[in-house]
Amino acid sequence: MKQRNIALCILFSILTCGIYSIYWFVVLTDELNAAAQSHSNTDGGLALLFSIITCGIYTFYWMYKMGKNVEIIHNRHNLPNTNAPIIYVVLSIFGLSIVSFALMQNELNEYGNYV
Repeated sequence: MKQRNIALCILFSILTCGIYSIYWFVVLTDELNAAAQSHSNTDGGLALLFSIITCGIYTFYWMYKMGKNVEIIHNRHNLPNTNAPIIYVVLSIFGLSIVSFALMQNELNEYGNYV
């Protein structure tokens, strides 16, 4: 699992007009699935494909599932739950998906400190 600088990820997403955020979406999916050890979730490439096919509707479901993965990680390390699934979905509804990405990346960076 790679530690990523959240500010740089946001900057690259803006500078590349969202192309980097597509890459970030895929790696966040794969790394959160691995960290939560949930093999039943969709991998990053398929999640991206489903999001494109459904014109972004799948992304709301994806946000919820990634939030559930964050809760699994928190439970495994006896950390308090943060209602991540709801927060990620609400942020996405208001067009702030990049904030959800940043929060997920922060969780992954923190998880790297526990491993």
